[in-house]
Amino acid sequence: MELIWEGIKQALVHILTADSEVLGITLRSLWISGAATLLSLAVGIPIGIALALARFPGRSFAVSLINTGMGLPPVVVGLFVSVFLWRSGPLGFLELLYTPTAMVIAQLIIAFPIVAGLTMAAFQTLNPNLSLQLLGIGASRLQLLWLLSKEARLPLLAAVMAGFGGVISEVGASMMVGGNIRGQTRVLTTATVLETGKGNFEIAIALGLILLLLTFAVNFLLTHIQQREQLRWPKPS
Repeated sequence: MELIWEGIKQALVHILTADSEVLGITLRSLWISGAATLLSLAVGIPIGIALALARFPGRSFAVSLINTGMGLPPVVVGLFVSVFLWRSGPLGFLELLYTPTAMVIAQLIIAFPIVAGLTMAAFQTLNPNLSLQLLGIGASRLQLLWLLSKEARLPLLAAVMAGFGGVISEVGASMMVGGNIRGQTRVLTTATVLETGKGNFEIAIALGLILLLLTFAVNFLLTHIQQREQLRWPKPS
């Protein structure tokens, strides 16, 4: 218990004094995971919509890949990204290994199946007659997608939260492709592992608490938006 209380005090000290190193690690964690989440939305939402609404040869196989990807071990992602970005690898000439960009790529691969899978589930729960009704009143394909997205906006926000939560908390891939370099690729999760390995449990607990607070703040904001949108829905009479 003494270690936990000491960790809480350390966290408060770092937050209240705006410790430059901890602040840098926190901001780096936020922008890397935030960028990966935004990219995963750009990739995952269209794929999820296509899998939910379209029928084509190989669709079942594609759905199985997405469902498998939702549980993809981060260390496996880190391994394959490292192999591709290694100096002798296919993309080694880009010299991205042990950079924040490599971490964004790895986290994107982790997040986009989660976003795609939840988006697909969200669109599949919509009334199948809704598309026919919208097309019947003259909606174009783009208008149809927009209106369906508005109907599925609450579960889509859940997909955003799940995608962000999946990458902000992962450590294996970030450690492997980022290298945990101080001032460059060190984020809250990898810093926590480092301090735990060194036996600095108070600092590790402090970093872990800051990570929890950061994750809670982002999810609180998204949940507030989600619940506000839910209250706007017309209630059945």
